Amino acid sequence: MRQNARVAADTGSFHRGDYQELVDEISELLDAPATLESRDFELIAFGAYDSEGDLDPTALDPVRARSILTRRSTAAVRAWFEGFGITRATAPVRIPPTPEAGVYRGRICLPVRHRGVVLGYVWLLDYDPGPTDAQLAAAMQVTGRIGALLADEARAGAGLGRELRAVLTAEEGWQRDMAVTELRTALGPRADGPHTVVCVAPWPSADPDDAPSVRTVPHATALCTVPWGATGQSLAVLVRLRSTDVTAPALTAAARLVQEAAGGGPSGARVGVGVGDPRTGIAELGAVWREASAAARAALAEPRFGPVAQWRGIGPYRLLTALPPSAVQDPVALPLLSPAQLELARTAEVYLDCAGQAGRAAAELGIHRQTLYYRLSRVERLTGLDLDDGEDRLLLHMALKRARLG
Repeated sequence: MRQNARVAADTGSFHRGDYQELVDEISELLDAPATLESRDFELIAFGAYDSEGDLDPTALDPVRARSILTRRSTAAVRAWFEGFGITRATAPVRIPPTPEAGVYRGRICLPVRHRGVVLGYVWLLDYDPGPTDAQLAAAMQVTGRIGALLADEARAGAGLGRELRAVLTAEEGWQRDMAVTELRTALGPRADGPHTVVCVAPWPSADPDDAPSVRTVPHATALCTVPWGATGQSLAVLVRLRSTDVTAPALTAAARLVQEAAGGGPSGARVGVGVGDPRTGIAELGAVWREASAAARAALAEPRFGPVAQWRGIGPYRLLTALPPSAVQDPVALPLLSPAQLELARTAEVYLDCAGQAGRAAAELGIHRQTLYYRLSRVERLTGLDLDDGEDRLLLHMALKRARLG
């Protein structure tokens, strides 16, 4: 029997040790390395074995290597495997090797179910002569225990998600206070540490209950969807930090969610991700959420912020995003916002971004300084503003930035 299994369990799971032990148990029962994935093909744990010699070099075919290294499989790989009926199976499923699909070794899939619902899959590389029926039956008994753990974890995560949504959507006053109390009770001692909130908007799924598992998002404590705009959804993620001065865990979670959103939305669709300023405890989560939402709006409006923006770094958008989305645009900027005047609007915005320094603005726009002066004179005629006046410049600058928010 091969020994020394090494299992990499997912960072966010509070059943880490249990998953490790169960994957080890299956690997030993079947004398083969086992991999545990969620029903969404997110890697939970895997075991790597040493023997008298090295594993067959085809063991790490492209599909298995990508799953281990990136902790997930592509949508195409998922659809291909699901085509063998694994979502409906209640017994082991053998999948033949298909080199053209990147599957050089055959697979054995053990569906992980709980009360009739598939929650994940245990994967094995098929081998000759392969496990006996008795070995597979024993391994399926272990998958039942894995299913119970996954179901427990899903229930716990869903409960925290509901509590978090209640906090973020409750009105100020006693309703918010009651929601915070419920979340604090659910979190226990974790509630007293430093936290921040990450906002991903728009979240690509229209299903209000379709949020990723806490296990799949590094450093996440709870996740939920929150209404965004008239019909859309945003994703809220509560992230526990070690210190209010270190936001790296939140940025790691945000980067993971950018990938998740890109994979689930229409091709080319943009998402904005915002991170609120950390606080100690959860009493001010409502304010942190507003900051995270504002930063996400700023990330969508200004590509220079990148896909992830922190509240502390969005400059004037800290004020502009406080305006309600229905706020009427100041009429001074309207003449510049027509499709025919977009060049003038960009010229004015770049000039104001450069603090009125004509040389810098002309260089950034790639035009001659005299061309810049000519365009600015047209801006003054269209708006009635004097760009030598500080207040007029401030008004136009803020109005143009406000227009980016839509």
